[in-house]
Amino acid sequence: MGTTLSVEDMACDGCEANVEEAIRGVAGVTGVEADHESGTVVVEGDADAEALVAAVDDAGYEASA
Repeated sequence: MGTTLSVEDMACDGCEANVEEAIRGVAGVTGVEADHESGTVVVEGDADAEALVAAVDDAGYEASA
C-alpha cells in the first residue's frame, strides 16, 4: 500500500533529501521518493498518513495527505 503526500516549500534536491530522511524515520515506511518539481512524496508501506504528515511538518515543510 502507498500514500502520496503534497508537500509545500520543497525547492531543490536538498529539500527532497530532508523530506525523505524525515519520512524514513516513520514506522511502517518501506520506501519513499520525493519530487520537488511536482511537490509530492510517494511513500510505500503501511505507515499512518497522519504520522507521515507530522514527520514532514517537523522537518520544516508543510504536508497534506
